[in-house]
Parts: sequence; structure tokens; C-alpha cells
Amino acid sequence: MRAAVIGADSVTVETVPDPAPGPREVVVSVAGCGICGTDLHIAEGEFAPTLPVVPGHEFAGEVVALGADVTELRVGDQVAVDPSLYCHECHYCRRGRGNLCERWGAIGVSTAGGAAELAVAPVANCVRLPDGVTPADAALVEPLSCAVRGFDVLAPQLGDHFLIYGAGTMGLMMMELAKRAGAASVDMVDLNPARLETARELGCTATVTSADELDRPRGWEVVVDCTGVVAAIEDGLGRVAPGGTFQQFGVANEGATASFSPYRIYNKEIRVVGSMAVLHSFERAAELFAEGVIRPDVMISHRMGLEEYPAALEQFRQGVGRKIQVMPHK
Repeated sequence: MRAAVIGADSVTVETVPDPAPGPREVVVSVAGCGICGTDLHIAEGEFAPTLPVVPGHEFAGEVVALGADVTELRVGDQVAVDPSLYCHECHYCRRGRGNLCERWGAIGVSTAGGAAELAVAPVANCVRLPDGVTPADAALVEPLSCAVRGFDVLAPQLGDHFLIYGAGTMGLMMMELAKRAGAASVDMVDLNPARLETARELGCTATVTSADELDRPRGWEVVVDCTGVVAAIEDGLGRVAPGGTFQQFGVANEGATASFSPYRIYNKEIRVVGSMAVLHSFERAAELFAEGVIRPDVMISHRMGLEEYPAALEQFRQGVGRKIQVMPHK
């Protein structure tokens, strides 16, 4: 089969052996695989424990082979795949915090992923898609499940005012969930005019290139960074209203540091929280997706063939488009 391969100093598309399922695994013919910031971090030598690796942790498709002990699915089922791989044995797994697993792994990060014609996944990680859901579109379930986890951590109140940095896929998904969580307003900050235009199309309250353009002297009850950019993080921390919450949702470089006022955090009772990947949120995201909470026609800006993966990754790096998806059988 053909697959994208990220090596120590290259991104290529190669012919690799077809995968075979273990006893409790299935093989998925990949319909669509999204590219996200994690893939850039892998290409830059972060996150993946070993290279080379076949990337792609956002994917969905059709089950084409079953392991000997799989009874829950059938060949021909359309599924979205949760990439999370937990040991279920460590301290954090036993506390129900698998996303903090001491042996944490993920399909497309620590094992071969969905940027390929075929991918292997544990049957426990597969969610059958209802009729009417396009499998390639359902690759969006994984990032949506991260956003659902983000809202689990945020626990916002009705009538909160939101300020979101970054109008890429994750920022737009957080915006859509905020609207449905009873936000009084959702303002978006981004330097990319095209992304701000998309946010306006989806019903954002206000779109700006700097929060200085907005008139909210008391700040926002909820500020979410979806960029991972230090300048945006530092700015956002200063925009949180007294008693409000700042969430670090965007993935920053491992060595990045940001400056903030510890006194203000203390004095204004500001809550600072992180949100790491997926935790008990994938099936809920699949249900929300099937109910039309997000619009794939808007979220997915580019659909490219698998052979174009290196160019697609570079396009994502340059900030062109929203969700870029490769379709192995295009």
C-alpha cells in the first residue's frame, strides 16, 4: 500500500507493507485523513517516540478486515477512529485519566496512522458511523472530540463571554461548541483574514486581528488559546475577566515559555487550565457530528490526494486554508 512517512529529516510517500489486524484489531480503508499541528510537531522531531512513522491521527473509513476475536464490527462498516492508546494499568489510567497515561501513545504518533491507504486500529477505538454520514468528513470527529474534552475542562456558565485566539479548525470548533453551550458572545482573534471571514460565516460575534479592537474593559469570562503561539498566549492571559478562566488548548512547542503576572492570577482568582487530547469524549463527538454541530463543507478547505501529503503538510505549515485533508483513494 501507499503511505506518507515522516522521517528524521524528510516527509515522503512510499510503498509499505499492508497491515494485518491483531486478534482485537480491524483494518480500515482510509476515506479521509486530516492534518493538524501535531503532524507538524512530529515533522519537527517532537512528540513521536521514534521515526520514521506513518502520521495521521484524524481518520475515518471502511472496515475491510477483522481480527480473529472481533465481534462488534463487520466488514463494510463505516467507522471513525479514536487514535488514543492507553496502557490501562498506570497510576493515571487507574484514576480514569487515560489522556495522561504514563505510557501514552496514539495511532499516527507512536504507531502507524491514517495517512495511508490502510490503517490498523483496536476495535475498541472504532465508532460505527450512522447512515448518511460521509466517512471522509467523519475524520473531523477526532478534532471535535478534542474540543468536547476542552469543554469538559472549561465547564463554562450560561451567559459567559468567550474570546478565542486562532480561527483555524480547532478555534472554529470551540466557537461552535461555545455557541451551543450558552455563550453570550464569542469573539475571535486571528491574523489571517480568510480565517476570520470563515468565523463570520459561521456566526461569530466579532472577528479582529487584535483584541485591542474590542470593547470589553472588564475582559472575558472565558479566554481560549487555540494557536500555541506565545504572543497570543501572553496577550490572552491579560484579557481574562476577574474570576474567569484561561484555557491553553493550542499545542505550543515543547520548549516554549510564556510570561504572566502571578499576582493577577492570585488577586483576580483567575483559573488557568489545560486540555490534553481526548478523554471519554470520542463517542459524544461522533453523536454531535452526526447531528450537524459542525459543517464539514466549511471546516474542510482542501481535499488532496495521498501523494500530495508533503505539499499538504507544507501548506498547513504556511497557514493556508482551514482543515486540510488527504484522501488516499482520491
